[in-house]
Amino acid sequence: MRLRSRTADRLAGWLFVAPQLAGSAVFVFAPLCLVLWYSLHEWNVLAGSFEFVGAGNYEVLLSDPSLPSVLRATGIFSVGLVVFNLSLALLLAVLLNQRLRGLAVYRTLFFSPVVVSLVAWTIVWGFLLQSNGGVNGLLQAVGVEGPNWLRTGPTAMVSVIAVQVFKNVGLNMVLFLAALQGVPGELYEAAQLDGASAWTRFRRITVPMISPTILLTSIITVVGSLQVFAQIAVLTQGGPGTSTTVLVYYLYQQAFQFHHFGYGSTLAILLFVIVLALTLVQWRLRRKWVVHEQ
Repeated sequence: MRLRSRTADRLAGWLFVAPQLAGSAVFVFAPLCLVLWYSLHEWNVLAGSFEFVGAGNYEVLLSDPSLPSVLRATGIFSVGLVVFNLSLALLLAVLLNQRLRGLAVYRTLFFSPVVVSLVAWTIVWGFLLQSNGGVNGLLQAVGVEGPNWLRTGPTAMVSVIAVQVFKNVGLNMVLFLAALQGVPGELYEAAQLDGASAWTRFRRITVPMISPTILLTSIITVVGSLQVFAQIAVLTQGGPGTSTTVLVYYLYQQAFQFHHFGYGSTLAILLFVIVLALTLVQWRLRRKWVVHEQ
């Protein structure tokens, strides 16, 4: 009877996880294997050729003159997005965690961009950031002549980062807010009785107590920053020059504009390796600063 019971329990367990395993196999592992296989071939859809080249695409990757600038733009975008998104989200969460009037309105206001269509959001900001758009109109009203935001290298990158930060900051804000509401109030009361300042309470109590959430939002934001495509495609098309050509957009250009699907698959493998490496680094470093992981 015990053997039958254990077998039934195992079978039930496998049945529960079977949909997840099937989904992962079909939509994650199988496409990853196909991309790896395609990266070993030179595939031109227009010419109808599919030729095995082995490590040829990876040799092209190492000698690609455009790759350093693409990786530089990707790094600048990712660092800027992660720093400003997490900092602003934490600041908003701390402010909205106070006992203020109209908190529900503010929370809805800051979270609403998250549920707005990404393409619609980007198109609207594209109009606002034009040389004669709404942003420069506001600056002109106070006597400041604004630049052509999307046609100058530095301002183009800043604009793309800002658009993405304002779009998704509400999601991290909600996660931080939920974590802040789980911090025991007795800790703040005891620290205040001991004479700790507001900054000390934030640094010594708030940050350590919500550090698991900081780790989660950091991983999510880093991975998301490396997968941004629609904002670049709509706002700048990778320009001016290659100043905003991030790795995903460069992959799209090689595969779907130049029809080098083999090399595009190689760039996809590079992106996968970068995302995996950064995720593993963050996961390993958690023991040094995340509470309950030390």
